[in-house]
Amino acid sequence: MSRVTVLTGAVALGLSAFVARGAEDHAAHQHALEDHSVGQPEDHSAHQHHDSMPAASPPSQAEPTESERQHVPPDPPQLQMHDMSAQDMFELMQMDDTARFGRVLLDQLEWTRSDGRDVLSWETQAWYGGDYDKVWLKADGESIAGNQEGRIELLWDRAFARWWNLQAGVRHDFSGGPSRTWAAFGVQGLAPYWFEVDAAAYVGEGGRTAARFSAEYELLLSQRLILQPQLELEVYGKGDPRNGLGAGLADTRLGLRLRYEIRRELAPYAGVVWSRLYGATADLARAAGHDADDLQFVIGLRAWF
Repeated sequence: MSRVTVLTGAVALGLSAFVARGAEDHAAHQHALEDHSVGQPEDHSAHQHHDSMPAASPPSQAEPTESERQHVPPDPPQLQMHDMSAQDMFELMQMDDTARFGRVLLDQLEWTRSDGRDVLSWETQAWYGGDYDKVWLKADGESIAGNQEGRIELLWDRAFARWWNLQAGVRHDFSGGPSRTWAAFGVQGLAPYWFEVDAAAYVGEGGRTAARFSAEYELLLSQRLILQPQLELEVYGKGDPRNGLGAGLADTRLGLRLRYEIRRELAPYAGVVWSRLYGATADLARAAGHDADDLQFVIGLRAWF
């Protein structure tokens, strides 16, 4: 065999081995690609880490306050408003300025003892009407050992300012002596610093004249306990000896009462009242065997409805 033949066979054998080796590598590479597509997905966590981070949360709202936590919202309206006339609206909301109303006030009903005798006294008012015009009734007096004396006034009341009313009408006095009738004119209202004021002038038969003034104040010691000072005085322009009255300043009364309101409409009270007579009125009282001044402890009841 020649040397050329041997060399040619060796080259052919090497080429065939190289081709076989390349086919095996290609098959292995293809098999790896198929396994990768069928198996688990490729782990991209390294380059996806930034994208997978959670978004920044918005800033939290302020915490509710204690008042907001305790607040209970009201129930929604149960009555649906519908279109209505002005008159229907006034009736529904009670906005009628011409409505009538009234009250009976038993301001004082009290008991005390004076000169060894039981004394029952009273002071009451009643009114009925609208915002501007009312009919007003006032009565006060006392009963001593079955003998009664006092006054009754029937008045027309007209509001002329926010806190003040004009009053005009008739007054009738009754006592152990002759009864007297007067024309009455006055004002009643709330003075500065919440003083309740009642001032009136009277003109009677025979040229008689008189004036009466009272003021009181309510001091709230609590929502139910109320201290009430009161001042009253009377002046007469002409003496009336048959009724124990002299000309000039006739008497003053200063009272201090402490009441407890069981309800606004019902309040028992206790207090002290000092009264004094002056001038000719005091002389007539002494002549009849009475003192010109008196200090009394009283218990009573205040009520209205």
